[in-house]
Amino acid sequence: MSTTETPLAEPEQLGPRAAAPTRTRALLNRLLRPAVAALGGVLLYLSFPPRPLWWLALVAFAVLGWVLRGRSWKAGLGLGYLFGLGFLLPLLVWTGVEVGPGPWLGLAVIEALFIGAAGAGIAVVSRLPLWPVWSAALWIAAEAARARAPFGGFPWGKIAFGQADGTFLPLAALGGTPVLGFAVVLCGFGLYACVRQALRLRGADGVRKGAAAAALLTVVVPVGASFAARGLVSDSAEDGTATVAVIQGNVPRLGLDFNSQRRAVLDYHVRETLRLADKVRAGQEPRPDFVLWPENSSDVDPFVDDDARAVIDQAAKAIGAPISIGAVVGGYGTKLYNEQVQWDPRLGPVATYDKRQIQPFGEYIPLRGLIATFAPGYTSMVREDFNRGTKPGVFTMAGTKVGIATCYEAAFDWAVRDTVTAGAQLISVPSNNATFDRSEMTYQQLAMSRVRAVEHSRTVTVPVTSGVSAVIMPDGKVVRKTALFTPASLVAKVPLRSSRTPATELGTLPEWALVATAAAGLAWAVTRGVRARRGAEA
Repeated sequence: MSTTETPLAEPEQLGPRAAAPTRTRALLNRLLRPAVAALGGVLLYLSFPPRPLWWLALVAFAVLGWVLRGRSWKAGLGLGYLFGLGFLLPLLVWTGVEVGPGPWLGLAVIEALFIGAAGAGIAVVSRLPLWPVWSAALWIAAEAARARAPFGGFPWGKIAFGQADGTFLPLAALGGTPVLGFAVVLCGFGLYACVRQALRLRGADGVRKGAAAAALLTVVVPVGASFAARGLVSDSAEDGTATVAVIQGNVPRLGLDFNSQRRAVLDYHVRETLRLADKVRAGQEPRPDFVLWPENSSDVDPFVDDDARAVIDQAAKAIGAPISIGAVVGGYGTKLYNEQVQWDPRLGPVATYDKRQIQPFGEYIPLRGLIATFAPGYTSMVREDFNRGTKPGVFTMAGTKVGIATCYEAAFDWAVRDTVTAGAQLISVPSNNATFDRSEMTYQQLAMSRVRAVEHSRTVTVPVTSGVSAVIMPDGKVVRKTALFTPASLVAKVPLRSSRTPATELGTLPEWALVATAAAGLAWAVTRGVRARRGAEA
């Protein structure tokens, strides 16, 4: 007896009522992965400060693994780009607080291209054995690229910077932000691989023991490494201690207009320092060995303005300790610098540090002539470009070597590391967040400084014009901090350290090793694909 199979009818053959649900279902299926990709990016954003939900990063990468595994590189490019937009659009919204949505949207759209490229690569290597390893390395390679280009790079949103409260934080001391980020991404992809193997075990296909063990290892190894690395984290004093004072003077008003009140900002920081001096004389606070003011605390150049020089000198003499002052120096025919000035109570200015990693479109305008053609109003906001410094900043203040990484520089691995290799026993990150209102920017930057503290095993101070200012121990714990837009002073006795972590010693080596791993994975996947196609053609 023979049987004849009846072919399935096409939607058009089922009649209009039956065809409509079929088309709708097909459309929903096509939209599912893009929607999930964007949602995964939002989950990654939610893992960042001020929320202590660091573990959401693991969920986000597990979602990304499901979205990208087995897809073509073109699909991976598009899905990765949607993931990047879901992540970066909310993360960087603070960039448009005072200047409108244009810069915010433009920055997010451009930076998401790097994540899209990572998505394309991850899709290509997703069929390889140990695919989470190659995929995590590709993510870090994309981070390395966007930390360098365009216009000097923009590393904001590195996965490591969302892990200040997380289990993986000690890995920063082992291999810096690349190793910390790699472990988080690997564990997230590994979680998806484990779930996938578990579902296959329940299905008819079964599961290979080797694949299941490999999936499990991609979770166990990074978690185990993070616990093993805890021995590298310490807040003990190696070179004694120092009593440090951090001054937050506040600003007259929120937003960009604070710049028109330059003298008022200087006066606010002088006033808060004088208040602290009164507390010291009254025995309410210990006398600090040195005092740290934020970036832009004196936008009046104290080298040419006698009045500014006089009030700074007054503050230094009153507190009886050297002060590191954030000043705008030069301009109007001379070179303009964002400068930290070490001010001695007896000798006046004795050392300077010029910010090296200056912010494109904030402190200088790249392609100024071209930008002026399309957005003349924007170039007028930055009338004169700042110049770059050339040497790492290390001040010797009351016998303590204080490394300086000014504001935006804290996002760049090299700009913090070379202060430590130049001898810094403590790191200061003077910042000015007044132009970003009450956005999440200040909390994101504070988390960076916490990661840097562990990475280099140094106390990190964060003096900010309007908050949040903080004192961070070498183990990443915040021991003192201020509220936003509140004048305050923080005095703390902190440990001084001179030993170097593996991360400090290794420098960029772990990052380049991960880039090489990513390249090897891509080469293997492409070679494998070519051989498979040739075999099929034969």
